[in-house]
Amino acid sequence: MSESFKAGSTVNVGPGLSVNVGPGPCAPAAAVSQQPVRIGSVDLPSPCAVAPMAGMTDSAFRRLVKRKGGCGLVVTEMVSSEGLVRGMDRTLEYAEYTEEERPIAIQIFGGDPEKMAEAARIVEQLGADIVDVNMGCPVPKIAKHNAGCSLMREPEHAASVVRAMTRSVRIPVTVKMRAGWNEQQINAPDLARRIQDAGAAAVAVHGRTAAQSYSGHSDWDLIARVADDLTIPVFGSGDCVEPEQIVERLRGSRVGGVLVGRGVLRNPWILAQAADLAAGRSVRPATLHERGEFLLEYIDLLVREGIDEAAGFRHKAGFSKPVGEGPEVWGPPSGGPMEPVGAGLYAPPNQNTPAARGRERWVINKIRALAAWYTRGFENGSRLRTAVNSCESIEALRDLIVEFFEMDARAGNGDERHAKITSAELRPLARTS
Repeated sequence: MSESFKAGSTVNVGPGLSVNVGPGPCAPAAAVSQQPVRIGSVDLPSPCAVAPMAGMTDSAFRRLVKRKGGCGLVVTEMVSSEGLVRGMDRTLEYAEYTEEERPIAIQIFGGDPEKMAEAARIVEQLGADIVDVNMGCPVPKIAKHNAGCSLMREPEHAASVVRAMTRSVRIPVTVKMRAGWNEQQINAPDLARRIQDAGAAAVAVHGRTAAQSYSGHSDWDLIARVADDLTIPVFGSGDCVEPEQIVERLRGSRVGGVLVGRGVLRNPWILAQAADLAAGRSVRPATLHERGEFLLEYIDLLVREGIDEAAGFRHKAGFSKPVGEGPEVWGPPSGGPMEPVGAGLYAPPNQNTPAARGRERWVINKIRALAAWYTRGFENGSRLRTAVNSCESIEALRDLIVEFFEMDARAGNGDERHAKITSAELRPLARTS
C-alpha cells in the first residue's frame, strides 16, 4: 500500500479538505454559538442535517452518520407520492427508517395537491417526525412530471401543494428548493414567502439554480436574504465539504441550519467535526482504520437488513389489507408462516437463491456508488475505485477494504464483527435492485 496512508500522514478527502490519519487533533477554532433549531413541534439537537441524496442516503448510511455525532436531522431519499399512495413496494422501501435515526424527515415529490396530501398522511401514519417536499430536484425525469424543481416555475401552484399538505397532517411540513429555475428565474425569496404563508414549518434553499445542477457555486448571499425575510427556520445547502465551511455558514447570519450532502459522502465525520469546531473544541480527524471500519459496518448493515430485527425496529409501510383500501403500518398477514421479501410483501419461507444473488449485487453496487465520493482525494483513490468496481462478491469487497485501509492487524485480536457473509445468510433476503 502507499506510504501516504501511514500514521501521521494527511489524506485529502475532497477539494480543500485534508484529514489527518494519524495522532494529533486539529487545532480548535473560536467557539461559535449553535442555537437549537425548532421545526414546528420538533426540536433538533443540532442545526446540521444530512441532505437527501437519491441512491446514497439509505437507512444504513443515515444510522452510521448519526452515530458519529453532530447530526440534528436526517432526511430520506426522495419518495414518489404516487408510489406511496399506490403502495408500490420499491417506493415503500425508500420510506423505511429506524428509531435510531430520529428526528427524521421523509421527503416526498409530486405535483398534485391531493396526492401529495394523501402521501403526507401516509408519512404521518409511518410515525415520521417531519414530511418534506422536494422542490429542488433538477433531474429531467422528475421535473417533467411537474415535480421537483419544476414546481418553482409555478409558485402559486407550489404553494397550493404545501397548503393541501399542512391542512391534512399534524406533523411539520417543510420544503427544499433551489435558487430558481435558471439565472433569469431566481425566485427563491418569493416562493419561500408563499411557502411560509401556506403553513410550512421550515424551508431549505440550495443556492444553485436547476439549470446549474451542481456546477458553479451555491449562492449563500441569496440564502441569507431568504432567511432575513422569513420567520420560520431557513436551512442553507451547497458547497459545504469542510467542517469549517459549515461553521462559517452559521456565523453572522439568520440562516438557522445547514444541509450537508456531498460533504457527508466524502467524510461521514464532517458534522461531528463541525460541532467540535463550533464549540471551540479540537477536532479529531478520522483515522485510516476508522475509514475502513465505516465501509465494513455499512456492508454489514446492508447485508443483514431485515435479518433477526426486533419487532418495531424498522418502520415500514405496506399493504396487509386488500389493495385499494390504503396502506397501513407494516405487519405480517394472518394465515401461516411467511417471510418478508420486500416492504409489506410476503412469500413462503426458503426463497430461491436468485434473491440472495440479487441482494449481494445490490450491496456491491451501493459500495461502488459510495466509493466514488468516499475515496475522492485519496492518493491511489482511483485505484481503489477501480478495484471496487471489479469486485464480484462481498467477500472480495471486504478483503479489498481490509487491505487498502491496512486493517490486517485486527485479524488476530478476536474481532469477529465482520465475519464473511455466507449464502445461508443471504438466502432469506430478496432485494433485487
